[in-house]
Amino acid sequence: MTDSQHAPTIGILYPGHAAEDDFPAFEEAAGGAVRLPLVHTTIGVDEHTPEALLETGSAARLAEGTARLLADHRVDAVMWACTSGSFVYGHDGAAEQARAVQEVAGVPASSTSLAYLHALEALDVRHVAVAASYPADLAEHFRALLAQAGVDVVTFAAHGIFTAAEVGLMGRDDVIAMIRAVDVPQAEAMLVPDTAMHSLGWIPELEEALGKPVLTANQVTIWEGLRLTGRPAPALPMLGRLDSVPARTA
Repeated sequence: MTDSQHAPTIGILYPGHAAEDDFPAFEEAAGGAVRLPLVHTTIGVDEHTPEALLETGSAARLAEGTARLLADHRVDAVMWACTSGSFVYGHDGAAEQARAVQEVAGVPASSTSLAYLHALEALDVRHVAVAASYPADLAEHFRALLAQAGVDVVTFAAHGIFTAAEVGLMGRDDVIAMIRAVDVPQAEAMLVPDTAMHSLGWIPELEEALGKPVLTANQVTIWEGLRLTGRPAPALPMLGRLDSVPARTA
């Protein structure tokens, strides 16, 4: 198969262990339309604290993970699949983090936090609700990132879950209850920012429950990766309303 024929391939840098099985399950459900090779980056401690996430998202850890990814896979783009490990650096810091990964990888790179901003722009959404799994002090960094991008957070809740491992145990009904509790009519979309949370098998159900776009971390990570490849995106209805937005034009 030539370069132009192979399925878009997005390398996933995933911190630790929580909901990483979302990605191979999505790849299988997509029937080969997209490839999502994943490597686990090393973390210091599994804590939803700014200090721990600054270490998790450090340049050295991401460079080491990127090198391992490239040793085994040819990729069209690389995604740092960690919302908190990118937004904790702020908007400019997250952009610099992605540039550093891109320099190591030699292909376009981004992160889940930046993916949220690009997805909101593509959907022409400026008023959002946020249902964050994190403790309040960490979640405030995500609110700040959105504010820096001109996004109006009309309602916001932090659910105080201290570790990614705990978030990974949340089921579909838990997530639906969490987002319903935060939703208000003024919100044009619901944001659920944690790649430790399973979601990729439930996007259409989540959106049906609210009647509006629901942007989960693993969902926007894949969408952003497709955008970065610069190639026509395959039809992926599992991405919900984002599937109708041309990823390459965000």
